[in-house]
Amino acid sequence: MDTNTEALFKGQRFNKDNFFLIAGPCVVEDKIIPFEIAEKVAAICKSLKIPYIFKASYRKANRTNADSFTGIGDLSAMTIIQEVGKRFSIPVTTDVHTHEETVLAAEYVDILQIPAFLCRQTELLVAAAKTGKIVNVKKGQFVSGPSMKFAVDKIKKAGNNNVWLTERGNSFGYQDIVVDYRNIPLMKTNNVPVIMDCTHSLQQPNQSSGVTGGNPQMIETIAKAAIAAGADGLFIETHPNPSEAKSDGANMLHLDQLEKLLVKLVRLRDAVI
Repeated sequence: MDTNTEALFKGQRFNKDNFFLIAGPCVVEDKIIPFEIAEKVAAICKSLKIPYIFKASYRKANRTNADSFTGIGDLSAMTIIQEVGKRFSIPVTTDVHTHEETVLAAEYVDILQIPAFLCRQTELLVAAAKTGKIVNVKKGQFVSGPSMKFAVDKIKKAGNNNVWLTERGNSFGYQDIVVDYRNIPLMKTNNVPVIMDCTHSLQQPNQSSGVTGGNPQMIETIAKAAIAAGADGLFIETHPNPSEAKSDGANMLHLDQLEKLLVKLVRLRDAVI
């Protein structure tokens, strides 16, 4: 873990040789669930000395179906995300989709996340960089790990060296995603933290029903392989009732299963470092 990343977790009791965790619901659904999830995950991470970042989208801009839930209102959702961070003394992150959104979101969160489908949008990357926040760029399903060096360059040339990259698989046909674990060490050659998105990489997009499917039973496999490949962090969307989640429930980890998984992953990390 580099010095800048360590500084993000000040106040948390963590093992600096451990992986860090980005976890939370896909989207802010109401005023209760984000706090319920953050409280439980923060307690687990404290026990296991895992640095923790709370994640929730304030708005879902990329839904398959026009009738799908997108959010409770931008400012209301951002305020909830910010309050979660303050209540549990943890950093928080959310997605941004346009250069205008970066300025607004930077007032509420510690890390700006660039969605995979926008990883090549120069104006967005530069705007995010200029906020001075950490910028976490998800690798597009349509690009290779080595090509992500150009996203890193855009952000650094805009004057911000605080860049993270997230692997989330590559499209395989129309309705499946596969993970090429070579991308983790290849992206680490950019001297930036590399994270594995263990839930979105298990999506099954473009379903005729208009609702994205998933394979959550493979989350443990994806996470274990990522730790073995040298990932610095893991991204896991989790929910107390995935079947009732208003976005991406099909590929989420049930909140009650998180602790058992993290215990295994900490042991694995200890074995491979």
